[in-house]
Amino acid sequence: MIVDTHLHLIYRERLSYPWLKSVPPLDADFTYERYAREARRLGIGATLHMEVDVAEEDIERETALVGDLAGAEKSLLVGAIASCRPEQAGFADYLERVRANGFVRGFRRVLHVVPDDVSEGSLFRENVKRLAGTGLTFDLCVLPHQIGKAIALADLAPDVPFILDHCGVPDIKGGGFEAWEGPLAEISRRPNVTVKLSGLPAYGVEDWTLEDLKPYFSHVAETFGFDRMVWGSDWPVCTLGGGLSTWVGATQALLSGVSLEDREKVFSANARRIWRLT
Repeated sequence: MIVDTHLHLIYRERLSYPWLKSVPPLDADFTYERYAREARRLGIGATLHMEVDVAEEDIERETALVGDLAGAEKSLLVGAIASCRPEQAGFADYLERVRANGFVRGFRRVLHVVPDDVSEGSLFRENVKRLAGTGLTFDLCVLPHQIGKAIALADLAPDVPFILDHCGVPDIKGGGFEAWEGPLAEISRRPNVTVKLSGLPAYGVEDWTLEDLKPYFSHVAETFGFDRMVWGSDWPVCTLGGGLSTWVGATQALLSGVSLEDREKVFSANARRIWRLT
């Protein structure tokens, strides 16, 4: 069974998503029921919800909503990666509230939507260090030119497990392989960083093929290996590049020459280990 480590759910009547207006194809409701119907047919047996950059005042309401959905009978939802604001003084108290909620498995602060110096602030860095020993992860969502900022965080907090989202967001459509390959190789040298095999279809040309993705996947596999790689759907963002079924099929094809043991690591075993999933 596949563990999906990167599911977004959008409920516009319940929460506010300021960024949705700038992406019309995603400015709609994407519900758990809609996702689960297709996911079960593809062999997805468990999923982690990834925060959707809701309005700041809705951050904890988003976690509560997802928790309610997880409480339904036979729900695929087994945990959440919650939004956070490490640059703010209230983070320490927020962390304590989250730690009391075993449903939350980690945090994310999307860094490519804020000024680069946000992650360089002393308070931001001290708060990220607070995650050491908690079992909570920190997802890094950065563009290739910002991977150096992610490296700095990983070096400053070597005991915190970091997850690099979307393979470091290569600009496949713009032919940005060279701008991405060096930074990705450098961050892969940090043992506390795991790469997430996700997002690639959304960054390709509209009529992308498997051949377009192969060089990027190969570089990720060569640098991180399969012990530090997890799989994510990035639904519904993946609908911009073909949809959930297309991405699962493409991933199966990319991994076709890989041993069954390594495929299991990518699709489920690594996620179960990192986030302590049963």
